Amino acid sequence: MNATKHLTAAVPDVGSAYKACRQLAADSYENFNVGSRFIKRRLRPHFYSVYAFCRLVDDLGDELEGDRLDLLDRWEDELALCYSGSPKLIWFQALQRTIDEFDIPPEPFLRLIEANRRDQRDKEYADFDALIEYCTYSATPVGHLVLYLYGYFSDEMASYSDDTCVALQLANFWQDVARDYEKGRIYIPISDMDEFGVGLASIRDQEPTSRFRQLMKFQVDRTRELFRTGYQLHDHLQRDFRLEFSAITAGGLSVLNAIEALDYDTLTVRPTVSRSTKIRIMLKIVGRNLIGMTPVPASAFISRSVR
Repeated sequence: MNATKHLTAAVPDVGSAYKACRQLAADSYENFNVGSRFIKRRLRPHFYSVYAFCRLVDDLGDELEGDRLDLLDRWEDELALCYSGSPKLIWFQALQRTIDEFDIPPEPFLRLIEANRRDQRDKEYADFDALIEYCTYSATPVGHLVLYLYGYFSDEMASYSDDTCVALQLANFWQDVARDYEKGRIYIPISDMDEFGVGLASIRDQEPTSRFRQLMKFQVDRTRELFRTGYQLHDHLQRDFRLEFSAITAGGLSVLNAIEALDYDTLTVRPTVSRSTKIRIMLKIVGRNLIGMTPVPASAFISRSVR
């Protein structure tokens, strides 16, 4: 992948910039719907602009040909222009308007850029604590940005959001074990691999041994617990964000369910969430909400094998 799309020049009007961000979201696969109907119409363009930043900075760190660190530096330079100047790229043209309207500080964006710099340097993580520390750069800033868009940001709200965002990131790691290995990265903590007796050869050779499956079940179960604790945020939200937050949580849990359905083999098959599954999730959330029930029930946070 080259950087042509990422370096698209600014356009005469910001409306066209927002349309480009919306199209980028429509063309991208995610485990949950970006800019879903649960989001207020007036907020959707801003979700698209934030999504474009997050999606494209990940591309810079993962997919782009050439000097990725140099490209990430250019991305940071563009971000600086959002706060004091006129951005030269279309994505930042929209983002600047969003930043101004919601008074978003630069730190969450800078941490996402730094996460992708780390990806060029750090190829594995010694233990779970080290992986979680990385997620404070790669995942939790996204939740903070969403809280800013809804006007909910506070230290307490961020703490709940952090658990959900880390869980979403981990679900993606367990979903993409084989893909990440091809990129030269191992996100499964090395200490956990040692404890379960799983060597790099199993991942390299795409051999989902019983030990590998047990290791992945352990990771999936601990990720479910993070989704459970993070869902406490639901009780602190107004209706305008409850449904969207529930949809995001349910989307992440559906990835874990897909992994479980494959008997934890994420080496030979990449578990995904189909469009029909996403629709069913949204309908179920709406239905439960209409009859006064919590959109994501407690049973959703438990492995299907023990429900």
